[in-house]
Amino acid sequence: MMVTTDKLNCNILTDLLVAHGVKLVIASPGSRNAPLLVALSRRDELRMEMVVDERSAAFIALGAAIESGEPVAICCTSGSALLNYAPAVAEAFYRGIPLIVVSADRPPEWIDQDDSQTIRQPGALAGIVKTTTDIPCRLTHESEKWMTVREINDALAIALSPRRGPVHINIRIDAPLGKLTDYNAGQSPVIMTSSVWPSVSDEIIREASLAVTSHRKIMIVAGFMAPDTELNESLQRLSKLPGVAVLTETVANLHSPDFISAIDLALNQALRDEDSSRFRPDMVITLGGALVSRKIKEFLRSTPSLIHWHVGIAEHYVDCFKHLSLAVKTSPSVFFGRLTDDIEGRATVASDFGKIWRDAFCKGIEFQERKIAREGWTDMKAFSTLLKSLPESSILHFSNGTPIRYSQLMGYLHFARVDCNRGVSGIDGCTSTALGASLVAPSDVILVSGDMSFQYDIAALSSRLLSSRLKMVVALNSGGGIFRFVESTSRLPEREEFFSRCMNLPLKELAEAYGIRYLQAGSDDELKNVLPIFLSESDRPVILGITTPAEESAESLRSYFESR
Repeated sequence: MMVTTDKLNCNILTDLLVAHGVKLVIASPGSRNAPLLVALSRRDELRMEMVVDERSAAFIALGAAIESGEPVAICCTSGSALLNYAPAVAEAFYRGIPLIVVSADRPPEWIDQDDSQTIRQPGALAGIVKTTTDIPCRLTHESEKWMTVREINDALAIALSPRRGPVHINIRIDAPLGKLTDYNAGQSPVIMTSSVWPSVSDEIIREASLAVTSHRKIMIVAGFMAPDTELNESLQRLSKLPGVAVLTETVANLHSPDFISAIDLALNQALRDEDSSRFRPDMVITLGGALVSRKIKEFLRSTPSLIHWHVGIAEHYVDCFKHLSLAVKTSPSVFFGRLTDDIEGRATVASDFGKIWRDAFCKGIEFQERKIAREGWTDMKAFSTLLKSLPESSILHFSNGTPIRYSQLMGYLHFARVDCNRGVSGIDGCTSTALGASLVAPSDVILVSGDMSFQYDIAALSSRLLSSRLKMVVALNSGGGIFRFVESTSRLPEREEFFSRCMNLPLKELAEAYGIRYLQAGSDDELKNVLPIFLSESDRPVILGITTPAEESAESLRSYFESR
């Protein structure tokens, strides 16, 4: 028996969060959610952290859920607080991350009655959550208690189903808000789910095995995903087949010298080959999330008569190349593990497809190294020096924009884990996401951010959760470097005023104001000298600002794709 809030719905919710494996709650202070904060904070099984800014709080929870692989709850008061969760919830939805959104709400009779902090909360996140449940405030009858238990169990099971994702639990709470009572914690009935991955049929495996051994040109393309040792091993085995080329993005977290681990680097060379058609596959098998590389998407969309299979748990068909013929809705590690076992010892057709892609990759690396060696100080040189200097044990988070794209051009990089918010690819919340990962990661997390993305999430710097376990690198290239490169904006006369330089980021002063150590580099030698200091900082958070010339950096990147 324990003393906690007298709101039964809050106590039932807390019981079931614990039962379904939630260990971390990122909450924001408020009045209407006071009973929820009491119920959650008084359970020893839960770690609860407070973050004032709801948008930052949700991204911190997202980062923790991504890194840990476990569900994380977020809890806010009524009104506009819930709406601030939307960007992070959208990212969680498209990345399959189980965020448990808990919002306090007024009783229904006070909605639209000019009472303070009231909006129509149920359905406010429709389209970016897997389900919404609206829990009544007064559980006076046994049937109401039974319904509440059933609906919360159901929502949590949906969040943790094979295709994971965020859910919204809206809790109605009536006044008075501060009363306490005795409560027997853990008494709420728990409905569990047997969470077994859907299997793949023998017929599909036989068909896949026949395709891989009979087609001369098979391409496997991997988008963002968590590290998976078994999958990595299976794809390594497949990459040894002469007709198979395995292309992996930085955020795919797959590593082998036989993989094409910088897609744009290799594709840039392939497209300039005298016979670029020989690089086009007969069949492509995709896995993981949305691809960063726009160029490989355009390349495959324009490949005629392409057979496309997608492997993974998805609620909708993923037909990004407009050639989808089969969706294999199972775990990639299960599918590719069974496929490699099935083709063991089988004869395969003669092909040089894997070799020509690996040769293009090696040629691209050689070209890039020559280009970086002869050019001056630019983003390209700064990212090359930075990423080649970080230890393989690093856990990296990239912001969207140019940082993640530069990482895709750096050849064979091997880090413990690399993440980026590529679910909806927004620049908001990148710092908070990395901060959340640092709460649960086994080692320090390094954020590599653009200056515009970093400014967008300044609230993260005020969090008391910020520690030396998060190290931040900010590319100071006068904001919005990507707009100086992409075709849609790079030639516009309005580019600088309305796209790139619409910001003011006094980074050094901000760091000092928040008690963060600040380091800066404005040349290759300075960067090489300061990186050991940056990496060894263990007493407080640290920011490394890397200043580069904007126009020269954009021209360097542009000329890269225009040169052989």
